[in-house]
Amino acid sequence: MTVSKTASSCAALSLVAAIGLTFPAAPAAAAEDPHISEIGYTLDTDFIEIAADPGTDISGWTIGSVTRGGSVHAAENTTIVPEGTTVGDSGALAIDVSITNSVKSGNAADGSYGSSAFAIDDDGVLVGFEQIGGVIDGAGVTGKSNKNTPDPVVGEEAAPTGATASGGQTIQLVDGAWTSAAPTPDALPGDDGGDDDGDTPVPEDVTPVADVQGTGNESPLQGETVKTQGVVTASYPSGGLNGYYVQTPGTGGADDETPGASDGVFVYSPDTVAGVSIGDHLELTGSVSERYGQTQVSVGANDVTSVDEPAEAVKPVEAEFPDDAAARESLEGMLLQPGGELTVADNYNTNTYGEVVLATGEGTLPQPTDVARPGSAEAKAVEAENLEREVVLDDGATVNYLENDKDTVLPYISNDSPVRVGAQATITSPVVLGFDHEKWRFQPTTRLTGDNAEAIQPASFSDTRTEAPEDIGGQVSLASFNVLNYFTTTGDQLEGCEYYDDREGNPITVRGGCDARGAANAESLERQEAKIVTAINKLDASVVSLMEIENSAAFGKDRDAALETLVDSLNEAAGEEKWDFVPSPAEVPADEDVIRTALIYQPAEVAPHKDSTILDDEEAFSNAREPLSQAFAPKDESGELDVDKTFVTISNHFKSKGSGEGPGNEDNGDGQGNSNADRVKQAKSLVEFAGEQQEAVDSDFVYLLGDFNSYTQEDPMQVFYEAGYKDVASEMTDESTYVYKSRTGSLDHVLALDASDGPSAFDAITGADVWNINSVEALALEYSRFNYNAGDFYAPDQFRASDHDPVVVGLFEPEDDGDGADGGSDAAEASAETDGGDADAGGASDDGTDADSSAGADSDNSGSADSDNASSGTSTTDADGSSTAAGSSTAEAGPGGDLPRTGVDPALTISIAAGLLLIGASIVAVVRRRRLGGRG
Repeated sequence: MTVSKTASSCAALSLVAAIGLTFPAAPAAAAEDPHISEIGYTLDTDFIEIAADPGTDISGWTIGSVTRGGSVHAAENTTIVPEGTTVGDSGALAIDVSITNSVKSGNAADGSYGSSAFAIDDDGVLVGFEQIGGVIDGAGVTGKSNKNTPDPVVGEEAAPTGATASGGQTIQLVDGAWTSAAPTPDALPGDDGGDDDGDTPVPEDVTPVADVQGTGNESPLQGETVKTQGVVTASYPSGGLNGYYVQTPGTGGADDETPGASDGVFVYSPDTVAGVSIGDHLELTGSVSERYGQTQVSVGANDVTSVDEPAEAVKPVEAEFPDDAAARESLEGMLLQPGGELTVADNYNTNTYGEVVLATGEGTLPQPTDVARPGSAEAKAVEAENLEREVVLDDGATVNYLENDKDTVLPYISNDSPVRVGAQATITSPVVLGFDHEKWRFQPTTRLTGDNAEAIQPASFSDTRTEAPEDIGGQVSLASFNVLNYFTTTGDQLEGCEYYDDREGNPITVRGGCDARGAANAESLERQEAKIVTAINKLDASVVSLMEIENSAAFGKDRDAALETLVDSLNEAAGEEKWDFVPSPAEVPADEDVIRTALIYQPAEVAPHKDSTILDDEEAFSNAREPLSQAFAPKDESGELDVDKTFVTISNHFKSKGSGEGPGNEDNGDGQGNSNADRVKQAKSLVEFAGEQQEAVDSDFVYLLGDFNSYTQEDPMQVFYEAGYKDVASEMTDESTYVYKSRTGSLDHVLALDASDGPSAFDAITGADVWNINSVEALALEYSRFNYNAGDFYAPDQFRASDHDPVVVGLFEPEDDGDGADGGSDAAEASAETDGGDADAGGASDDGTDADSSAGADSDNSGSADSDNASSGTSTTDADGSSTAAGSSTAEAGPGGDLPRTGVDPALTISIAAGLLLIGASIVAVVRRRRLGGRG
């Protein structure tokens, strides 16, 4: 096989098979000049076909499309043809590339118009620029400059084809005119399809499958007609693959008689696939080709015969699936029973294509900038390893369940047996190794759906769900929670809203056209709210920072209207007045987003101290949500305020990575995405604001919470580390909050100040957990995907209530002696100071500002979304690495107490402790003052 010509797959080819099209076996007429001959934009996979003389080298050509506005929308909408790519004997070569925009009525091109396809040769000459639709000889779309549009396209006018395609068809240049017809990728439009009457010359000798595959990336027999034999190991008469795999009898298992060459191959044969069965011994005659990266033999209706002699059984290769590309190549098309460790790395496309991304070895695939500095050699090494570890568990089909197969129950999706990122996967029955979409794929031996999963599904998964966060200890707790555009102003209350609809055409969520961003109607809001309420009540934190909640002032209501509705629903579900919200301050920014940050809390556990404050910095936060600050004082067991432990919380939601303008805000490819400079500016403004809030309440216990849209080692986070903050989750857990394109990392953080002379906000933490209930769950479970598929996946539980996971942190060791607010911990502090030192010395310098040491420390574990929480409320880790048992105190050692784990004689320890108590009594007031941030 060969690496795919583009970043797409054989889906278009499979669609061609589905409509019964065959390919010519003999060379077609030579093309007069290289030109665009076919554009497929209504298929599962888009393509642009180049017609040229057979053998024409198109290496280095740039193929792509512009939008109706004339610019290339994204990098994925162009591709550079790999070295060694030539036009085959058919005189046409289809290049997979995503085509932007659908056809639309408008006046920019004299009528119905759409995107335009272009081809640029390796000398930079614009070979073709053809517009979908428009009026022939009329005005065409003009190429416009942006970062993605190639220079040869800029200022050029596309030629309107006047043709548009209905679903499943393409537009094709036939006899000088564009028309709509069934797809013919890799065959000149208008070709008669070649012979299919059994007249294809039949080779006399049988060519072993291993010789068809060869030992390189491509078959050495491309373009040749071969006769080969094999046992059918997998068959796909439905779902779009339209073929089957055959393998040389007796091969597989532990013995490899053809080292470096595979003994299995895919047979593309829509005419015969329905008539073959797994286990059949067949002789096949057909042409060899590399179709979108996978070697295959294309076989006609009369070119398959049964072999009478019994075939020795094929055995699956039972071994750990290799990371090495050449080793995988030697297994292409063969039956496997992969062993070794496999971890679920992504389930996003399970909702669309029935795919589950797996990672070989331990742990998920880490986001490079979550564990190493952006653009560094370490980050690049992380991504290189990610690419080696990836393999897709597929469903034996090419269908898009969101578009053309909504009534077939999705595979791998289940509320009872969830497939979660971070779960261990076990291959329970043999699969065939295929290649498609530039990914290696484990294919089941026939098409898998949710309806036949019990018999067909080839894998099982560990259940990593938990009903509540880990025990984090503490007198009180803090958490962040993204409420996924919770809008009580639903789309049907506004004019102009456009919707995402379910499979029956019912609106579910707003997609644009108005200021609402959430549920389409009351029914959909009820489903969304049920999941959020369940999750927050089970999170059960004393204070919760909310992101993506409606700013009701944008709809002419009280700013807190949606927030109040959510709190009322939380209390109704809890059966008591458990929650309250921090009211908006009197002064709010003049220009705010339609979503905002907010803070809710449990009055039985904490009380607000002074009024809330919003950071009104228009220069820094013009494109983001302004931070909201509120100080709280914990309550002791009797309900009295423990004002000496007053802490500051600031809720945040920085600018996203999706867009950006101005210097430093365009994606430069280092992994930080768009708007990095703006997020750095926001971080600096927040640090200054936090200092003001700290001074206002005279407390060193400062916590910044929320969605910073920055992974742990990115530039904005460095601003916090340099200012003395520590990222609690990365310091105290191995868990992450977000999954994007199969990479796991944290955009959501709780940052604790660790810069004071005395005990700091970080020292006060008793434990932390990332509660993986959202990012690791399948998208199909989200309220926004209700009734998108025939499977009923919605449940009013906490799973997939949002797309970000909450971080929860415990604060302050609970009092255990009933003798007052500080009960003995002061003596322990005195002991620590008398014993030689400030436990926090140097702590702030080790919080991630050193890119190399940080990357080395984190690169092996930060991707593990379900690792056990090392803190778990049982211990706190000081800056020097020592650990103290939660709830214990050296000063309290005695009958019924816990002794410190010093490794010395207990009697000696007790004596020392008693002496230190006497010494400590004289300085306890000083220590207490330092520990509580200077408060008297």
